Amino acid sequence: MVAMSSVPRLFIDAGLSSGEKVSLSDNQANYILRVMRLGEGAPVRVFNGRDGEWIAAVVPESGKRASIVPERQTRPQVETLDLTLFFAPLKKARTDFVVEKACELGVRRIQPVMTERTQSSRVRRDRLQSVVIEAAEQTERMDVPEVFDDVPLQAALEDWPAGKPLYYCDEAGDARPMREVLSDASSGAAGILIGPEGGFSPKEREWLRKNEQIQPVTLGPRILRAETAVVAALTLWQSCVGDWQEHPYLPETENG
Repeated sequence: MVAMSSVPRLFIDAGLSSGEKVSLSDNQANYILRVMRLGEGAPVRVFNGRDGEWIAAVVPESGKRASIVPERQTRPQVETLDLTLFFAPLKKARTDFVVEKACELGVRRIQPVMTERTQSSRVRRDRLQSVVIEAAEQTERMDVPEVFDDVPLQAALEDWPAGKPLYYCDEAGDARPMREVLSDASSGAAGILIGPEGGFSPKEREWLRKNEQIQPVTLGPRILRAETAVVAALTLWQSCVGDWQEHPYLPETENG
């Protein structure tokens, strides 16, 4: 009896249905055949964010290629709560950390925003998408957050839906505590905005404070690094209005 938690798990960007063969990418094939050393018929878990999670069998092919054949669905598809993270990109490793933790903490969309004090002048969306795919595979998520191309701060927020809260973490500390604000929240759908190192400029803060849809909140008396603020804010949101009250997923056994 094999615990499914020990079976490799892959995100597949294709439809999943019983008996329908799906080709693996070169990187996935290399991981399955050479890193994990799985042979023909070995089980893998696969998901695509639409069709639930499946147990599939490995099918080695010529050269370094491989496919999988889904056999049975182990979990139906579930929808992630409607949470968007807006953040100012940091240096490469710290930006990777932010998007990885955002995936682990249940964010549905990740929107980099360029501010007057943003440290990075360019964001590689394809690389960040790869980071969140790997994080989703490892954390039992049933979907993968979407990472968007970076846009200017005001352009990112000007079309935010009316009535949907957007919490702006204000490093000045003169706002209500985030936990207190979240205690009044009537819906889980929301956005969270984290600024750059050094904070938003006075002009940006003035614009944010004038926008009635944006609720300033504080994360406490200390000035947090941007990546710490992301984790703190998402943790508060999940514990107050998110899905942390739900029962954890316990992987079945191969025969269970």
